[in-house]
Amino acid sequence: MKLQSCVILRLNLILPEIPEMELQKKQDRYLRIYQQLRDLLAKSDDIDARMATIVAVMHYKMETFFWTGFYYLKEGELIVKTYQGPVACQILEKNTGVCWAAINQGKTIIVPDVHLFPGHIACDSRSKSEIVVPFRNTKNQIIGVLDVDSATLDAFDQIDAEYLEKIVGMIVK
Repeated sequence: MKLQSCVILRLNLILPEIPEMELQKKQDRYLRIYQQLRDLLAKSDDIDARMATIVAVMHYKMETFFWTGFYYLKEGELIVKTYQGPVACQILEKNTGVCWAAINQGKTIIVPDVHLFPGHIACDSRSKSEIVVPFRNTKNQIIGVLDVDSATLDAFDQIDAEYLEKIVGMIVK
């Protein structure tokens, strides 16, 4: 009987540490990706080459990333640029969805369940959660967004926001 209570106590001590370990693994992975991208992006000043490199690295290094891509503001429209994943919506209806919310609010938006987001644009029904990070030109004007979808609910958190903001900050020199 004492052994069982000992095992239960041990499990109670271990279980709360598991999420912390997972968060640390995520931070460590983002740090490695950031360093890799910093080295790769130093090779070109071309914004399209930089976006393509970011998308390719992020999409294949982060297992929860179902769709990874950029939408770019052009003449008041939000148009898909470089992406990895299923076919995307080419033009996003103005002032609708998570991407436009990030642009209009000028900040990163994390959506744990896209089905609960008013006006969500469903380019692919398998998408369950989303993070959108605006990026800016040298005049500090928003010129587009990094949009990442996951087929898992609640896939994104503040660690994703922090590192993705740093990564999109490398697009424009």
